[in-house]
Amino acid sequence: MRARHRLLAVSFGLTIATTCAIAQTPIVYPAKKQTAEQQQKDTGECAAWAKQTTGVDPAVLAAAPAASAPPTPAAQPDADSKGPQGERVRGAARGAVAGAAVGEIADNDADKGAAVGATVGAVAAGGRARRESKEKQEKAAEQQEQAAAEQKAADQATEAKRQEQLATYNRANAACLEGRGYVLK
Repeated sequence: MRARHRLLAVSFGLTIATTCAIAQTPIVYPAKKQTAEQQQKDTGECAAWAKQTTGVDPAVLAAAPAASAPPTPAAQPDADSKGPQGERVRGAARGAVAGAAVGEIADNDADKGAAVGATVGAVAAGGRARRESKEKQEKAAEQQEQAAAEQKAADQATEAKRQEQLATYNRANAACLEGRGYVLK
């Protein structure tokens, strides 16, 4: 749930950043009394020149997806996991063998020792299985968080590159328009 909220926050932030970048288009003032038709012609020609010179097309940048969501891995059962029940049965069997040996040596009663050993073995194996399961879940959660952090960093780097490209295009467009006698703010 937290990962989804983070993803929404990142997407929202990148959307705002993209909107701000598009909003940085300069305002053009015809300082040499150019007509509206001449200004429109000059604006189109300068946009084409800036695109050709920089290799940046702001329409393509605006249409590109802002952020990619990291793939969420489906919960897959562990192939070698026998589950808690299997662990307890194996623990009980190991405990019974050890208990029988100890019971035979200690008081000449292998059956009683096997029963006690089986109980202790089952309990110990169940606890061990729970700890291992919890550790696996924690490790999977850490890996997921790390992947999300890496994706966020990659998205931020991509957005920074887009912003840089757009700024380069805007500088070229501004230079062209200033060369034709317009004031830009």
